[in-house]
Amino acid sequence: MAGQGLFLSFEGIDGAGKSTHVEALAERLKAAGRAVVLTREPGGTPLAEKIRALALHESMDPLTEALLMFAARRDHLQQVIEPALARGDAVLCDRFTDATFAYQGGGRGFDWQTLSALERMVQHLPAAPSQLRQPDLTLWFDLPPATAAIRLAGARLPDRFESQPTAFFEAVRAGYARRAAEDPARFVRINADQPRENVWQAVTQALRGKGWLS
Repeated sequence: MAGQGLFLSFEGIDGAGKSTHVEALAERLKAAGRAVVLTREPGGTPLAEKIRALALHESMDPLTEALLMFAARRDHLQQVIEPALARGDAVLCDRFTDATFAYQGGGRGFDWQTLSALERMVQHLPAAPSQLRQPDLTLWFDLPPATAAIRLAGARLPDRFESQPTAFFEAVRAGYARRAAEDPARFVRINADQPRENVWQAVTQALRGKGWLS
């Protein structure tokens, strides 16, 4: 992969352990000699981080929420992701567009086709307008919401997403499953309901299978 950009996204509900493995994989790739950009959504730029704070803490309707997510994503793509990929860096993103489909589409019940239209508007490639910028690989850390709730109990003050009932996260999980079914070649489901070392083994195995880790 020398000289080629690599875009990896990490998806899952809070408590699934994805953030821990994003950071561990970033260190692994750096040790292998790759330049790595570690980022997140919503967020990743000063503007997008401000939008993140609004989305996590201010009350709003599902359409406003979805529009904010894609506005933050547009700035993130323009300012961080596309330049990094052009340099040949590895971009590791803690959540990307699949999270919008899972949370706003699945959890909030917002129209899937409208989200798809926003995705096409925001993520088209200037050099090839019919193509969308998508991760080269998406690792979905799948965990039953009841287990995630136990892991998060007392960990921190919940934001307006984390404070949702279990049924909301069941719908989010179903949203991720639908998204994975629509693009199975891009997704790898990681069973996050197992010891951390087993999850890490599954993560590294997925990258070895693509030839991105020795």
